[in-house]
Amino acid sequence: MISLRFSVRPGQGGPSGFDLGDMEVSGDLDRVGSRGRTPDQGMMIYLSVSLLLDTLRLFLEGSQGVFSYTGADTSFSIRVRRLKKDGLSVSVNKESVAKVSQVELRNAALAAAEEFLVKVMSLPETDVARIDYLGALERFRPLGGSSAHP
Repeated sequence: MISLRFSVRPGQGGPSGFDLGDMEVSGDLDRVGSRGRTPDQGMMIYLSVSLLLDTLRLFLEGSQGVFSYTGADTSFSIRVRRLKKDGLSVSVNKESVAKVSQVELRNAALAAAEEFLVKVMSLPETDVARIDYLGALERFRPLGGSSAHP
């Protein structure tokens, strides 16, 4: 079991593609997030999720053994390693979070990205972060089998 959650930090004024936010990854082994860490691990959340979707998609479509991701303007990192037998090992900030199938990981990422879409749609239509997010989500959706569109 694995789940991802993305959030925007409150009190930043009107919505902007550069808003700070947080990620949290929960699994059978642990729950690790960027919120409340010292030093602060908040990130430019819209750009970070777009980057996660694009790079995770390439990993899931490929055959690389290891996927390493660091959010935009943060030290918050996710590492996914293909296991020799079957499945993936997921760690966040070097803490083991879950051992899951590729399908479970892609579905968790897609569900979190779809849920976060409500926040993305509050950005101005011409905001580059909104445009990038929508493109990354559109490229990622076929991996999870979703046909929903914004």
